[in-house]
Amino acid sequence: MDTTSSAGTADVRRPDSTDRRGRPRAGGPVALALALLLGVLAALAVVPAQHLRSFRDGVRAEATRLTGGPCMAGGCVVAFEVDGRTVEARLPAGSGSGRLSPAGTRVPIRYRADDPQQIAREEDLDGGGPAVFAAASGAGALFFAVVSACLLVGRVRRRRTEPLPGRRT
Repeated sequence: MDTTSSAGTADVRRPDSTDRRGRPRAGGPVALALALLLGVLAALAVVPAQHLRSFRDGVRAEATRLTGGPCMAGGCVVAFEVDGRTVEARLPAGSGSGRLSPAGTRVPIRYRADDPQQIAREEDLDGGGPAVFAAASGAGALFFAVVSACLLVGRVRRRRTEPLPGRRT
């Protein structure tokens, strides 16, 4: 038979890294870090999207793909005619939304009149893959910012309802 009593024992304080039930409280800082990371990624993805949009007033031409595969990383080379000469140029990163196309495929492009080496696919003039990535990253950043704020508010409310150490209720 156990006759020990806990009547005279002192309150043992929990470490600050856990809540009442002993679970870690790292959710808020982790959600905030994810929100910041996704926000930075969204901001960085806006730059290529703006670059692709800048070709809207470029000269239209029909180009032939010289390399196959996806163009999302910017490795696709196309050839097209400008003033009777053939120009070979690389599509910028973010072109084609990762779709596979074989070499020899005809692609409508826009190029700058003063520099035909700078080109963009007509389908990507709205921002292409980078615009989609920026929107998705921005939505994720907003989600994790809201989660972080909710966790912070919950923690503040919990602290207000908990008795102070050393006081009896």
